[in-house]
Amino acid sequence: MLNKVVLIGRITKDPELRHTQSGIATTRFTLAVDRGFKNQAGETEADFIPIITWRGLAENCAKYLAKGRLVAVAGRIQTGSYEKDGRRIYTTDINADEVKFLEW
Repeated sequence: MLNKVVLIGRITKDPELRHTQSGIATTRFTLAVDRGFKNQAGETEADFIPIITWRGLAENCAKYLAKGRLVAVAGRIQTGSYEKDGRRIYTTDINADEVKFLEW
């Protein structure tokens, strides 16, 4: 089986560093990735992809990344679900193994 994703895009807001109850660092941010074509109005559209990083990578992302920075992310798709107000909510995130800073 293969579950591998590679994306290049810009960060939409500053990453948020948090720690699990067991003390493991985790960072979340959203990556805006252009779709590569224009819509009927001639505008470029983008997808907004949630990214999760862990441990040392999470700490580096929180320390060095900020809104607007161009990055490459490699990782895997992770799906999940939870209950809210009696409804099932489904989630799709990228669990990142690598984050490359493409501009300083």
